[in-house]
Amino acid sequence: MDVYEAVTSRRAVRGFTDQSVPRGVLERVLSAAAWAPSGSNLQPWHAYVLTGGPLAELKKRAGERLATGDPWDESEYEQYPSALKSPYRERRSAFGEQRYGALGIAREDIEARQRASSANWDCFGAPAALFCYIDRDLGAPQWSDVGMYLQTVMLLLRAEGLHSCPQMAWAKFHRSVAEVLSPPDELMLFCGMSIGFEDVAADRTRTGRAPLGETVTFVGD
Repeated sequence: MDVYEAVTSRRAVRGFTDQSVPRGVLERVLSAAAWAPSGSNLQPWHAYVLTGGPLAELKKRAGERLATGDPWDESEYEQYPSALKSPYRERRSAFGEQRYGALGIAREDIEARQRASSANWDCFGAPAALFCYIDRDLGAPQWSDVGMYLQTVMLLLRAEGLHSCPQMAWAKFHRSVAEVLSPPDELMLFCGMSIGFEDVAADRTRTGRAPLGETVTFVGD
């Protein structure tokens, strides 16, 4: 797949078929993704890939917590500033309106929004999931490196005909993830990522992007 096509066709897919993802494909993608850039080649990412029984067990545990109203785990990092300023506040609001509007969910229907959000912890039906950790002692530049790694993974998945959905939502159930994965204590869960073949019958809403002039400044002749 052409690189431009991979970039422009990548999106957060929230509906997957149950078609399994071959282990060899995942190994090929993650072997190539290891070439993602990182400052001084620290390679600060720690990825765990779940499929089959272990993933089913995690989904079961998360589902039971949702069913019993078990509160989210204490946050280990701030996902968004408490006072999100413009233009980020408006972009986040527009995403919510578009996302839930496509599902026919009104802004004031909190219960319906929560039901839709709960699909996160079923990985939107995906048969594979990646969980990305980072060492607690590392700083903001290394978090940036992890982001570049995850983007590389997602683009390589597109090259294989697969789709994905990165999910910070899993950080809210980091204890449940740790019960299944048993990561070292020094690692912190950043996000999960659902991986699989897109269910074309599911919602295919795609969020827009700001015009180039809002985010890029050209300086020079």
